[in-house]
Amino acid sequence: MSITSNLNTIKASLPEHVTLVAVSKTKPVLDLMQAYEAGQRIFGENKIQEMTDKWEEMPKDIQWHMIGHVQSNKVKFMAPFVSLIHGVDSLKLLQEINKQASKNNRIIDCLLQIHIAEEETKFGLDENELNELLSSSEFKEMKNIRILGLMGMATFTEDQNQIKKEFTHLKSIFNSLHQRKSALQCASTIDNFSTISMGMSGDYQLAIECGSTMVRIGSSIFGGR
Repeated sequence: MSITSNLNTIKASLPEHVTLVAVSKTKPVLDLMQAYEAGQRIFGENKIQEMTDKWEEMPKDIQWHMIGHVQSNKVKFMAPFVSLIHGVDSLKLLQEINKQASKNNRIIDCLLQIHIAEEETKFGLDENELNELLSSSEFKEMKNIRILGLMGMATFTEDQNQIKKEFTHLKSIFNSLHQRKSALQCASTIDNFSTISMGMSGDYQLAIECGSTMVRIGSSIFGGR
């Protein structure tokens, strides 16, 4: 199967309201260009240096999503061009993104990463940390970020019930935040709160059933790593 036909098959299976992020980490520009020529414009990378190299080389109408864990000291390298940062898991990181966005005269879109998996290895905020961050005075002062929604990664397991439980948990956190956003007194920062980024190659259909609006799919498009 070619990258083009893989991509077309997946796109045909997605509801209209679900955005596809083609996870292109470790893949050569040649592979990405095949997806680009088939109409894909959103690519996800997990290393800032690799993403920056590809951004420099590839067409400028591509939206680059940073889907990996972000170190604060690397934010400045992607601040000029990144479209969406998926894995924001601390106030400190958000402050750095806000600072670098300001330097580049940009507002950078972010998703807050919520820890929903049972594995300790996954990053993310718990509900208390999320609420603390959103109600902090520092958050309310940020003018160069926009929180578009939440992101989460399910436990790496074959147990569909467990994955479903974790996805449903993320959706319920999203729903309660969505209802409260007007009370958070930072309406502009959290105004476009409509994205739930959950689901990858192995579980994206289940994620969509549970309310995902953005899926991150790599191996099903580009083949294994």
